[in-house]
Amino acid sequence: MRCEVHDLGLIDYARAWDLQDVYAAEIAAGRRAPTLFLLEHPHVYTFGRKGHAKNLLWDQQHLEERGIAVHWVDRGGDVTYHGPGQLVGYPLIPLGRIIWEQTHQTLHPGRELAESVRIPDTDYVGYVRKLELALVVALARLGLTAGQVPGLTGVWVQPDIYSRCPRCKPEDRQKPAKIAAIGVKVDVHGVSRHGFALNVNPDMTYWDGIVACGLADYPVVSLADLLSQPPDLQRVKKEVATAFGEVFDYEIE
Repeated sequence: MRCEVHDLGLIDYARAWDLQDVYAAEIAAGRRAPTLFLLEHPHVYTFGRKGHAKNLLWDQQHLEERGIAVHWVDRGGDVTYHGPGQLVGYPLIPLGRIIWEQTHQTLHPGRELAESVRIPDTDYVGYVRKLELALVVALARLGLTAGQVPGLTGVWVQPDIYSRCPRCKPEDRQKPAKIAAIGVKVDVHGVSRHGFALNVNPDMTYWDGIVACGLADYPVVSLADLLSQPPDLQRVKKEVATAFGEVFDYEIE
């Protein structure tokens, strides 16, 4: 099966959110192939369904001075940051949904079961794990070893790698650090929304304004923090799209 990749460049968060609605409806109706949006956003903090306002640390004046918008959205998770230099990916792919079916099975004379429920073989948690794996594969090809941490969503680098970061706090260098955040939604038609944010070369000071993903004890890191010559965003997009196709068994267009 093919998957279309659309490079949207730098696009406003609300505009990309609206595009997800339009494309997901067309995918659910069979009028469009599965799609992967790759893009950057202007500075924005987004809160998911489990978001807590206390995890926004900067006041309104500081937000305005730094040019940061704030959105409360329908993905999973708490608060995260998006901005230039960060690769955001929104996979819009059909994962399956609960389907009500009419049946004609006779249970007793004169009585029939009018409806039944068929639950497709879909593992939504497994979908998130596969997103993580695709990013791990892409990062390996970009020269960085990363992985998953049991019990924590996202993609992480281990302390021995994170300790290379010259700007990072010494007290954090014995901890794993998050290099990619993931927050998703599966709509009523079984089509995925939202997705991942991979830190390539963003301004990392913007994370000072939030408790990222509600995890106060875990630092965040970027490719630019760990590689002497971080790859440009176009190369990262290419590797991520390729790995996404391999992990999800799509032919990438």
